[in-house]
Parts: sequence; structure tokens; C-alpha cells
Amino acid sequence: MGSHKDAENPKATLPTPVTPAGRDALAAILDRPGRTVIALDFDGTLAPIVPDPEQARAHPDAVAALAALAPKVASVAVVTGRPAAVAVRHGGFADVPGLEHLVVLGHYGAERWDAVTGTVSAPAPHPGVAAVRAELPGFLDGVGARQGTWIEEKGRAIAVHTRRATDPQAAFEALRAPLTDLAARHGLIVEPGRLVLELRPPGMDKGVALRDYLTETAAESVLYAGDDLGDLPAFATLEKLRTEGTPGLLVCSGSTEVSELSERADLVVDGPSGVVHLLAAIAEHVEARGPATP
Repeated sequence: MGSHKDAENPKATLPTPVTPAGRDALAAILDRPGRTVIALDFDGTLAPIVPDPEQARAHPDAVAALAALAPKVASVAVVTGRPAAVAVRHGGFADVPGLEHLVVLGHYGAERWDAVTGTVSAPAPHPGVAAVRAELPGFLDGVGARQGTWIEEKGRAIAVHTRRATDPQAAFEALRAPLTDLAARHGLIVEPGRLVLELRPPGMDKGVALRDYLTETAAESVLYAGDDLGDLPAFATLEKLRTEGTPGLLVCSGSTEVSELSERADLVVDGPSGVVHLLAAIAEHVEARGPATP
């Protein structure tokens, strides 16, 4: 699934959403791809989850699938909690034929990278992030949680991972309240994820970023794929847009670690390989249908 062979196979199977709203959205995407925005999380969706986030790279066939689909739709956007430049580098998205108009919304939309210019635009960072960055190592020592945890520097945010702890879930739960208090003292919030707690400024989430981008592009249908708790606001945005008449397809990049997303999804696929297969299949089916309906 999701192999390069799939991307070249004109008979690649297009998965069927389990909900009527999802089936309607997929039909709208296939009928009018030129009015569709494809929006995708990065880690766990385009890139497999790995113990060290710095080692995360896009699925080997992700760029090819995106490049095949992007010219056929209104826009493709990667919406991630990572710095935009990091997602571009780890994804291999720069200077790719077919991805000349790719947009990466980093730090939950606080940063934006446009393939057209190859540059990142962003406001000044929140001062609370620097304060937490300085305090966090000693804070973790003070609560007896330094061993087995790992701090990830994210520029406009900072994250504490527990995946390497002896009991990752217990460490995650034990740190949740203390880190929430620390974040609040510096005007930040805590965003929980898959064995990670991210301290970041309020008012930044994938739902807000996605809604603003869809308004900018005047999208008439949208697909969003994600895998983690941080993707729930994007799901909520699509659910709200559906009540307003905009078809939206909610895709979960399947994980046994996060059930909240799969329970709300129209379609659950088998991790990044499943996402790649889905993107390639949509591109093929659009190609087979010929010119889109105006």
C-alpha cells in the first residue's frame, strides 16, 4: 500500500468513507478538484512517527503523490505544529516539480512557507516561550521527571516527550498538570499529543489556521488528514464548514494511540502509507475523469 507502484497503477483502489458526509465530500472532490484544498498534517500523517522527531522524514512516496495531485486541485497545504522550515526540510518539499504552489503553515499557522518564494513569514515570537525554555530543565528536575523525558526545541513552542520513559503513559499523565501550571505562569497553554506535551502561545491551532487558509483560497471542498489530538481543531473546523454547505472529508492516519480522531473521521487509513495511497488514488481518479466540471 502507498508504494511507487501504486502511484503508477491506474487501477489503484479509492477507499470508501464510512459516513454519508464523507462520501458526499469525496464525490465533490472528484467532481470539482480545481475547487478543492488538500490539507495535511506532517508527523504521523505524511511522515511516520519516530522516537526522535529530528529523524522524522516524509514517507518515501509522499512527495511523488503530492506532486501528482497538486496540479489537479486548487491548493495543497501542510498544516503542522513544527516550524515551517523544518517541515519543508524534513518533507523534502522545496523545488519539487508539481509543488510550485505548495504552502506549509507551521507552528499551527503562526508561520507560513510558500513554495513560490521559498521564504517563511512570521510574527515576533511570544516572550513566554523563551521564559519556559530557560526554566524547563530545572523544572523537570524539580518534579523528578528529567530521566526518560526529552525536550524538543520548536522555536515558537517547546515540547516535552515521554516516549522514552520507562512507563511513557504514566510519565505523560504525571507531567500534564505541572506543565500546564508552568505554561500558564508564562501566558502559554499546553497542547497534549501522542506521548508529548507542547507548551505554546494561545490562539494558535490547526483549526484557526485551516479556516483562514480556506477562506483565502475560496475553497468549495476540502480534505484534511491528521493523526493526533492537535488535529482535532482542524476536524472541528471541517465539521463546522459542513454545516455551512462546504463538503469536507475527515481522514485519520490510523493510530492505536489516539482514538478521538478515528472516532470522528469519515475515513481511517493505515498511517502515512495509507495517506500516500489515498492521495495517489485521488490523483489517478481525477486524471481518469478528464477535465473537471467548471
